[in-house]
Amino acid sequence: MDAAVRSQGNSASVSTVQRPELLAPAGNWDCAKAAVENGADAIYFGLDRFNARMRAQNFTEADLPELMAFLHWRGVKGYVTLNTLVFPAELPEAEQYLRSIIAAGVDAVIVQDVGICRLIRHLSPDFPIHASTQMTVTSAAGVAFAKDLGCDLVVLARECSLKEIHKIQNQSAEQKVALPLEVFVHGALCVAYSGQCLTSEALGGRSANRGECAQACRMTYELVADGETVDLGDRQYLLSPQDLAGLPVLSDLVKAGVTSLKVEGRLKTPEYVANVTRVYRQALDRAMEQIPPTPPYERGEPSSAAKQKSLPPISSPRAPLSKGGWGDLSATHPFTQDTWQNQDRYDLEMAFSRGLYTGWFNGINNQELVHARFGKKRGVFLGTVTRVKGDRLFLRLEAPLKPGDGVVFDAGKPAEREEGGRVYTVDCQGKETVLTFGRRDVDLRRVKVGDRLWKTSDPELDKRLRQSYASDKPQFQRPIWLEVHGVLGENLVAIARDEQGHVVQVESEMPLVQAEKQPLGEDRLTAQFSRLGGTPFRLDQLTAQLEGAVMLPVSELNRMRRELVKRLDTLRQQPKRWQLNATASRQDLLPTVVLPGDTQPELIVLVRNQKQLATALESGIKTLYCEFEDPRRYRDAVQQVQQFRDAQGAEDIRLFVAPPRIAKPSENWILEQVRRCNADGYLIRNYDHLQFFADSPCLGDFSLNVANPITAQYFQQFGLERLTASYDLNISQLESLLTTCPPEWLEVTLHQHMPMFHMEHCVFCAFLSDGTDYRDCGRPCETQEVKLRDRRGTEHILHADAGCRNTLFNGTAQTGAEYAQRLLQLGLRHFRLEFLHDTPDQMRRTLDAYRQLLAGEISGAKLWKMLKLHSQLGVTRGTMES
Repeated sequence: MDAAVRSQGNSASVSTVQRPELLAPAGNWDCAKAAVENGADAIYFGLDRFNARMRAQNFTEADLPELMAFLHWRGVKGYVTLNTLVFPAELPEAEQYLRSIIAAGVDAVIVQDVGICRLIRHLSPDFPIHASTQMTVTSAAGVAFAKDLGCDLVVLARECSLKEIHKIQNQSAEQKVALPLEVFVHGALCVAYSGQCLTSEALGGRSANRGECAQACRMTYELVADGETVDLGDRQYLLSPQDLAGLPVLSDLVKAGVTSLKVEGRLKTPEYVANVTRVYRQALDRAMEQIPPTPPYERGEPSSAAKQKSLPPISSPRAPLSKGGWGDLSATHPFTQDTWQNQDRYDLEMAFSRGLYTGWFNGINNQELVHARFGKKRGVFLGTVTRVKGDRLFLRLEAPLKPGDGVVFDAGKPAEREEGGRVYTVDCQGKETVLTFGRRDVDLRRVKVGDRLWKTSDPELDKRLRQSYASDKPQFQRPIWLEVHGVLGENLVAIARDEQGHVVQVESEMPLVQAEKQPLGEDRLTAQFSRLGGTPFRLDQLTAQLEGAVMLPVSELNRMRRELVKRLDTLRQQPKRWQLNATASRQDLLPTVVLPGDTQPELIVLVRNQKQLATALESGIKTLYCEFEDPRRYRDAVQQVQQFRDAQGAEDIRLFVAPPRIAKPSENWILEQVRRCNADGYLIRNYDHLQFFADSPCLGDFSLNVANPITAQYFQQFGLERLTASYDLNISQLESLLTTCPPEWLEVTLHQHMPMFHMEHCVFCAFLSDGTDYRDCGRPCETQEVKLRDRRGTEHILHADAGCRNTLFNGTAQTGAEYAQRLLQLGLRHFRLEFLHDTPDQMRRTLDAYRQLLAGEISGAKLWKMLKLHSQLGVTRGTMES
């Protein structure tokens, strides 16, 4: 992929701005065709293993040659998603997958697992790697980490604002570690940082890091503050963000130098792909008309004149849309008709919408990100019911509606059964519109005045969308440029170039002769060579260098045109040839395993307040981790430990403190605050920590997602004393990890409240204040204890951190005690216990039980029954095990 020229903030010269690629999702062949025919520059898709959308239909290895030939013929790139963690036993299959992907001429692979990045670069020095958003890159340090790993592009976390994208670009350029950046521009928003969500795992034994997200964020929760349920009215979906719509900031993203604009939706229908791709293709073309791109021959791309001509609208007639629906952007974000037209908005809301919002692009607004009123598709807001009389329903219509459209009634209780169906008649009567429905389609007795009405289906729009990709003949055409050279008495020569750099040349089979009436010129040649219907091409520009008044029969010009197309077709369908080392193997990257000597196991304790710290010290714990919400309190913790050392003469006690899990470009002040406490060491949780605390003793936390020995060995080069095994590993996978890398490298969290959601979204601010962020929220996180009660009645514990991010911890503590003896046999000696709100008495009881467990005095089953814990270690059901 050609790297975009990085712009220097808003002052960048527009002449350096390049057209970003439009990247569309494809869960199957129809989706791929829908993307291609509606203007996608690239698609991304998964195979039947190792991708983060295992519920999609997906492709197979056998599909790759045909799929890539089709895409390249149409001038579209294809990226394979291999964006899950990979376990040790799966490395042989992953290696074979990678060889097939590289040999098939795929344009790049999107990767989460650090070990897989290393394996790809070992197998091929030039095959492109895109660092997935699952790698949680939020800063220049993350970009530098990805570049050192061998990545060619970074997909930023969705939580990055435009301002932060500019800072990441500028800081990366200053540090000479810049890579092209990709951002999600449309689709579902995960409330948790991708790669840091353990909710599906904690609640159902399924892992989002393994493509099995159960979408717990889309469920209802009750807010419990200081033990009392907060009345939030019809706001029940506290963790379900509106869908991302980046159209209002599209020009800003282009000016920021973003290389790729990504649409989410590999689980969506072909109609969704066609709809959203078309809207963004047109919007991007409009934006580029106002921002002249770099000339094509400086970067191997088409000129501004070479853009795809605007496609005709394929939706309903333009009509005023809702000003007050939950999907309304205009209330908070000014926009122009150039960037956010009514038609665009209608199409996107009909494609799929839980409400449309600019996400985090314009910064944090906790009041708007999550409206909390529903967590499923709604569509276009039609209006509020004003009357119901017999079989007729009255409302003031605020959006287009016609017979045959599907609607749903919203009474503010989306978790219950909702009325809905197809509209039979639409009759305008003054300011009101009267609707009727088919017999028994809708029970209007359950519909009340004040209920909201949403349009969920537009069959006419769906039909037009399907027509856009149903034909076997290409609908969306890519530009080509022609040069024609001719001299009287010699053959005419035509040279064609496409936007990918392919060049073909064709000569006439007869010489040019003297023209008696109408000699050839650019106009006549353009008219003849532009007849490219039914091909993937359209003639963007033709230049002719002809000497004298010459002519050639039309039939020969037609033959030359067909031959040019044929040769371009052949060239474009050839697979890309990447280097592939036949003798390289994953085995080359595996560490040497030496079992440790007969050392005693150690309990390591993580505490979250100073009372817990005192209890751990008094209980004889030698290695302690502190994770406090306020890093300023770490200095007190260090002093507390030092005083205990001095009093007890216990110099072997070590205190490690934990910086926040996420680091944004302007948050080094938090890391400085952490470092000033002068702890014995630091718990490394992200790429910024690796860089910032490089000169201090460090331990790798679970958030580094160490799931296989290749990943473990890579992180070992940073001088980390130990690594915490990924929470995605169940016992069999953990055993495999312990037998494929030195067990002394690892520690395992045996007891914890699983940290499920780690979010930029602040629930405290959104639902316990009227503020938008930390500047005006009143800091309810400092004064109230908050829990979220799920549908089963479990109350999950909410914490804030120094960056005003939230972590939701599972309300039930879990233990891997039943597997402790097996882990000891495999050489593991470091076992972590994490405490959340535990009292000193609860901690002492828990510590005593685990000491007895490691000494073999009680069984794991007895421990979890005695402490009333949930017996679980990682994912108890391996969701992708064969």
